[in-house]
Amino acid sequence: MSLNKLLKATLSAAALFAVAGTAVHAEEWKFAHEESPGDVQDLYAQEFKRLVEEKTNGDVTVTIYTYGQLGTENDITELTAAGAVQFSNASPGHLGTFVPEIQVFGVPYLLSQDNDVNKKVLSGSPTIYDGLGKDFESKGLKLYTMYPEGEMVWTTKKEVKEPADFDGVKFRVMTSPILIETYKSFGSDPVALPWGEVYSGLQTSVIDAQVNPIFFIESAKFYEVTDYLIYAGQQQYTTTVVSNADFYAGLSDERKAMLAEVKAELDDFIYEAQKKANDSALERIKKAKPDIEVIRLNDQQRAAFKEASKGIGASLVEEVGGDTKEVLDSLRKEFGTAM
Repeated sequence: MSLNKLLKATLSAAALFAVAGTAVHAEEWKFAHEESPGDVQDLYAQEFKRLVEEKTNGDVTVTIYTYGQLGTENDITELTAAGAVQFSNASPGHLGTFVPEIQVFGVPYLLSQDNDVNKKVLSGSPTIYDGLGKDFESKGLKLYTMYPEGEMVWTTKKEVKEPADFDGVKFRVMTSPILIETYKSFGSDPVALPWGEVYSGLQTSVIDAQVNPIFFIESAKFYEVTDYLIYAGQQQYTTTVVSNADFYAGLSDERKAMLAEVKAELDDFIYEAQKKANDSALERIKKAKPDIEVIRLNDQQRAAFKEASKGIGASLVEEVGGDTKEVLDSLRKEFGTAM
């Protein structure tokens, strides 16, 4: 057995043992996410825990696992599909190996610039929940919800206001064909690099720029080794919350109704929470580094990047196939961002 398979088997066995060991007490649901305590996914998970335990009068307890406690992002998705974990965050960046069509959320300028529109679509879109939801279920997952964690902000060592400014800029991206192609189209030289190497890469000029929500830029201190924070409106970091499909299907009608109530409350909560988290992080960055320059591109400047990357959707459709084109076209209509 390979080391990777052994790790996953060990994680599954440990998680299943933990579930069995608590069965004689309150019913326990495990919720694993991809971030650190206090980050946006943790804010969602903590409020989910509070609401579920409150609405079940303690008959259900929710145990939260933060990044690394049950393995990698792929590990926690696999553990959820296997039934060892009841709920988890699964973000489109790596979820594409499970549900390829979900990669449409990496297409630049797909989401609206209006978060009220984004909330309506991400929380109730028939394209997402009726269409993509079936693809999730075929992989043993129930799509519970989607939400954004904030705008993806460029941190750079030089001022960037148009694609030409990216010439020669070594831009860190995750190992994803669509991201590599996107940042090539923007004019940069994309470099795939693990996030654990980003700070040192910026410090030593192995890379010149990277992209993340502001709350993560602040917690990872990427601002310390860059000079500009650039809001270009190209993308928000979106995540899904998934459940084990068999677990969810086996819940009583009462439990399902309770989870629907929790979802509705969290759909409002998380938009306010992520905005507050990102606004607070930006203020702390400006206080810690007063000379950092914050640039918000205007509509004309954003239009130049949108035009440069307009072929990314078609490339994704060609690469992934299936019903990707129908999903992308439908979502563009729902978000009001049709090309």
